[in-house]
Amino acid sequence: MNTENVKLVELNEENWYECCELEVSAEQAEFIESNAISIAQSKFETTLKPYAIYFEERVVGFLMYNSVQEELDGYWVYRIMVDKEFQGKGIGKAATNLMILEMEKLPNATKIVVGYHPMNKGAHQLYSSLGFLDNGDRFGKEMAVIKYINQ
Repeated sequence: MNTENVKLVELNEENWYECCELEVSAEQAEFIESNAISIAQSKFETTLKPYAIYFEERVVGFLMYNSVQEELDGYWVYRIMVDKEFQGKGIGKAATNLMILEMEKLPNATKIVVGYHPMNKGAHQLYSSLGFLDNGDRFGKEMAVIKYINQ
């Protein structure tokens, strides 16, 4: 599969509903909020930036990050998911790389942080393959991993 056909598009009136219909695999469902909840959250926390993930002009995923620094002096990834029909094809990794490129443009961006449940093996594989490091930071039931950005 050619992941060059992956792109991020800001959430809008044309793609928000498609994002709400996407589903993760059964093994991942307990680890992630629905996209509808994330979209609603972005309407009240206006620093959150929601995006649809497209593959060949089709909405196949959703991601969201915060545009202000938070804990650990980093910018946090709030959500990233790829529909169960499109998982395992490199789309999530390509989309995460595109998101990182956007987040690197944020003011004083030196760290990108993502939290996930330690039992979420898919998340662990994705983030470790992209250079996120586990320094032992924990927030409730989630572990937080950090990607350091060279400036």
